[in-house]
Amino acid sequence: MVYLQPGDYALNGLDDETPDALVAAASALIDAFCRRASLGVISYVERLRFARDGRTLRLSYGPVVAITACRTRLRRMRPDRWSAMPFTQLQADAMAFGLGGTWNTIDPTTLSISVDGEAELPTNLLGVPADEAEITYTAGYATIPAPVQMACAQIVRNAQSTPGLNVKRQHVDALEMDYFSNTLLDADVQRLLQPYCATRLG
Repeated sequence: MVYLQPGDYALNGLDDETPDALVAAASALIDAFCRRASLGVISYVERLRFARDGRTLRLSYGPVVAITACRTRLRRMRPDRWSAMPFTQLQADAMAFGLGGTWNTIDPTTLSISVDGEAELPTNLLGVPADEAEITYTAGYATIPAPVQMACAQIVRNAQSTPGLNVKRQHVDALEMDYFSNTLLDADVQRLLQPYCATRLG
């Protein structure tokens, strides 16, 4: 996905003649830095493990638009450990009859999603705890946020600068000169993009 359209070039300090290929390359660098296929709305499938006896999971990509499918894998326990676990008789019977390790489909509408992408799953009918969940969901931005557009424009400017002509500010009387960074993704760009990075992938 390209994060700057030709009509937005001037608004973000770029020349109208800026090559579209350069903007496309800057957009690809943004995707790589954010560890996402795109910041636009696309579908993801994640398999995540629960914390012990937990029912919440942190999704990697946000903001979550909708959850389209969900299933959980019920916990498999060794029979010699059942007596040490605080299971009800119904739960023990369910595990004894081989439900442990099976996948259970969950109605996506029963999941609760917080603003920061934490999904809370309901307790299953038998109360058998789950080990992991597989969630299919859509996430991303229908309208690209202004900081991402600014970051894209800055990457393009960094790419267009040349070693001899990349002076950003100079004061001749004080013999002081500042240059652009020697990397396309400088500290300012990284600061702009940090809120849009995947949360669980580093």
